[in-house]
Amino acid sequence: MRAARLIRMVLLLQTRRSMTAAELAERLEVSERTVARDVLALSEAGIPVYADRGRAGGYRLVGGYRTRLTGLGRDEAEALFLSGVPAALRDMGLADAASAARLKVAAALTPELADAPHSAAQRFHLDAPGWWQPPTTPEVLPELAEAVWGDRPVAARYRRRDGGEVERTLEPYGLVLKAGVWYLVARADGDPRVYRVDRFASVAPLDGRFERDGEFDLPSFWEERAASFARSILRETAVVRLTEAGARALRYAADRAAAEEALERGETDGRGRTTVTLPVESLDVAYSQLLALGPECEVLGPPELRERMARAAERMAGLYA
Repeated sequence: MRAARLIRMVLLLQTRRSMTAAELAERLEVSERTVARDVLALSEAGIPVYADRGRAGGYRLVGGYRTRLTGLGRDEAEALFLSGVPAALRDMGLADAASAARLKVAAALTPELADAPHSAAQRFHLDAPGWWQPPTTPEVLPELAEAVWGDRPVAARYRRRDGGEVERTLEPYGLVLKAGVWYLVARADGDPRVYRVDRFASVAPLDGRFERDGEFDLPSFWEERAASFARSILRETAVVRLTEAGARALRYAADRAAAEEALERGETDGRGRTTVTLPVESLDVAYSQLLALGPECEVLGPPELRERMARAAERMAGLYA
C-alpha cells in the first residue's frame, strides 16, 4: 500500500513543478506528517526530492528528474476510457484505478503538453444522469462491475415487477447508465437480456470465467433494445391538429421518434396546421404530454381524450378569466 502511494507521489511531483505538503496530503488522502515521512523515504531511495522552505515552499523533483514507472496496468487502462464519467467510476469502485491511470499518462507527457489533461477537463465533461433525476447507486453495482471486467459468471437473485424473485446464473457482458439508472446486459441461457441493477436482491461471483462473444457490441445492442422498448410501449394513438409552433414543439413533448414519424406522415391544410396520428403510451400519458402544448395543439380523437382536454381548457379559462 505504501509503495503504491510513494509511486503516486513521484508521479504527482513529476506532473507539477512544485506541490505543498497540504496539496500532497489531500491528493494522497494522508496526513502532512505522513507526506514528510514518505518524502524522506524517497530521498533515501535515491529519488531527488527537494523541499523548499518558507510560506511559498513545497516539494519538487530536482533537475527535471523523470521516472519510467509509467506503465499502465490493464485495470487502469480500461478505467481510463471511462474517466469522463467520474460518478460512474466511483459507483463501480474504479475511481482509484482511473486516478492512477491519469497520473501515469500525465507523467509520460512532454513538458509542453503537461497542461493538456487539465485543459481538456476544463472543456469537456460527460454528465450521464438525467438532469431532474438524482442518480442511485445500487449496493451490488461494484460486484457486478468486477464480474463484467473479469468475465466472471454470477449467481443472482432478481426481483421481478410482480414482486416475486427468481434465481439466475448470468454472464455479465456490460453495464449501461441511462438517465441515472443502472442496467446490466447479461446472457442467461444463451440470450442477452437487460436487467435493472437496483432490482438485484443479491449477487455472488462463481468460479471460472465465461467465454465472451467477440462479435457482441454493447452500444449497438443497447441502441436496438432501447428503440424496440420505446416502440413497444406506444400502444395507443391520438389524432391531433397542430399549429406551426405546435409541430415544432411536439418532438419535445412526446416520444421524439414517434413524433418525427407522425409529422412526416401528417397532412397540412391551407392555414398551416398539420394533422397527425401520434402513437402514445396511453391516453393518460398523452393527456399530460399534449396539455403542455397549450393552444398550439387541438386533440381530434379519441373522443374521451378530446373531452378531457376540453374540460382542462375550461378550468384554465376559469382560472385566468
